Amino acid sequence: MADNQTTVVLNIGSQRIGMAVFEVSKSGGLTLTAYGSETIVADPALEAFKISQTRVAIADLAQRLKVGKIKTRYAISGQSVFTRFVKLPPLQDDNIEQLVTFEAQQHVPFPLQEVVWDYELIEGATEKEVVIVAIKADALDEINAAVNDSGLGTAEVDVAPMAIYNAFRATYGNPEEPILLIDIGAKTSNLLYIEGRRFFTRSIAIGGAAVTAAIAKEYGIPFMEAEHQKIANGLVALSGGHTEQLDESVAALAMVIRNALTRLPAEIARTTNYYRSQHGGSAPRRVLLAGGGANLPYTLEFFQEKLNLPVEYFNPVRNVTIGKSVDPADVQREGHLMGELVGLGLRGIGKSAINIDLVPHVVEQSRAADRRKPFLIAAAAVLLGGMAVWAAFQNIAASTATEQAQAMEDTRESLSPLKTEIDQLLKKEDNLRQIATGYTDVESAHVFWMDLLAEVRGALASDAVWVTDLEPLHGYVPPPPGAKIANGKPDTKDQNGKSVVKAEFPAATYGSSSLMDLKIEEPVQGKRPGPAAASTVTANAVRIKGFWRETAKSQNVVSELLKNLREKSTGFRFKIKDAKGDEIVLNDDQILNITVAGKAGELGLPFEITLPLAREVAIK
Repeated sequence: MADNQTTVVLNIGSQRIGMAVFEVSKSGGLTLTAYGSETIVADPALEAFKISQTRVAIADLAQRLKVGKIKTRYAISGQSVFTRFVKLPPLQDDNIEQLVTFEAQQHVPFPLQEVVWDYELIEGATEKEVVIVAIKADALDEINAAVNDSGLGTAEVDVAPMAIYNAFRATYGNPEEPILLIDIGAKTSNLLYIEGRRFFTRSIAIGGAAVTAAIAKEYGIPFMEAEHQKIANGLVALSGGHTEQLDESVAALAMVIRNALTRLPAEIARTTNYYRSQHGGSAPRRVLLAGGGANLPYTLEFFQEKLNLPVEYFNPVRNVTIGKSVDPADVQREGHLMGELVGLGLRGIGKSAINIDLVPHVVEQSRAADRRKPFLIAAAAVLLGGMAVWAAFQNIAASTATEQAQAMEDTRESLSPLKTEIDQLLKKEDNLRQIATGYTDVESAHVFWMDLLAEVRGALASDAVWVTDLEPLHGYVPPPPGAKIANGKPDTKDQNGKSVVKAEFPAATYGSSSLMDLKIEEPVQGKRPGPAAASTVTANAVRIKGFWRETAKSQNVVSELLKNLREKSTGFRFKIKDAKGDEIVLNDDQILNITVAGKAGELGLPFEITLPLAREVAIK
């Protein structure tokens, strides 16, 4: 993907990392040829691991989309930057650079030598106005290192509100009707006021994580469990007896979500008043919703009720051509989440209205070196020409040149010990990098198992079902179509995988037994293979065991609850490829072994579910 017509873009949000590949269409617009996203943990208690999680997510996306080593354009969230709109006095254009630098010194709350900043003139404003964007240099370097560690280079660094604004302009043009675009993220919500060719933006510290925190506080549960409940059962309660027809627990959860979201319309009202009084703008007459925080059912109706304005979902991909390798259903479902990616794609083809570029120090050094190359080449040419003339007319200087060459050789020999020391330091750096990668991989697997347990717990939550055992499997192969599980094993050979849990593990003293039961033997020349030390293996499936009982509503409540995992799980996969390479869906008979008739007096009947994992996870 090194073609000049290819643009790789990356949106680094607080909870969601999105990546897309665009090419130029025949009409000069964008063609989406690849798209993917990854979710990271938004739990405030795990904030210290955010960069490592981001690094892993970007690497997974780069590998999945097969982008290779290419420079990417990426956007960082609005909460990471300082944004200020400043009105300038009427001066000549030649003085704007100096004037904006002076204004930046006055408004940016850090010394300019400690930040990376950029600005852009705002078109359409009655007075000359600029938007100034700044970020702490060390924070930007940390984000950029996470991108570069995945093999990607850096072409440009944008911010989410500006990228969304560029996507809006390309999709909706320049409507004279004042519009408010609300982008609800995990940690913050970006408010974009768009009117003609002018705009104003502000970030509010209210997002999806605030709703999750409210649920966790109300029910006294961990953040991760609250997040799962919000996704699995959450909706926004409306006025007028909307919740009277709902289940009591669902209605109570809906009211908690509504109360948490009510803070956002209040902040919108305050921001609208500020925009009208300080920037001479008009009140919005239409609202567009974007971002992952707008996914909950009845969110659109909630904002219609609170803002008393027509509300619709933002559609930045309306004018984007969808390539054959991209599933249109994914784009239709997640279109309102792709505003930043489309805006970054427009930067790649030179069709963006706002061009903010926060340049990390390492990128600035590389660009400066590229700018110096022509002058260095010219200087080298002049030097070589002068040396040729000098050699032609000054043969006597040959002996002097020989002496200089000998001096250079002596210098090289004196520097040889330093080279050895540098090589040792580089080797030490490589060892430290391997150790750091090991910690990152362990944390990634840790987060994966946390999410998986939350999924299982939420999906099988019922007073008629209880789980007794959850066992990782190695080498599991899903049964082919038509196969049925009987007595805990498929009716085909070698399909059940091997447990990575030692038989004595449940009864062993804490800390005295390793989880992994598989051994890998290394052949040694001249010796027969013997027992080897336990080595890292991967789990590709999980076997869930438990008991169930019939209820008045269902005679097979396990199958009913299994639908929850099918619809909402991200940790399991329910599709396999047949002999032709086509994907087919695993049915309940292939993954569920359940006893449906018991003896008199039995309180519960056993069941067993074997599910392939969405990705293989290392067991250490």
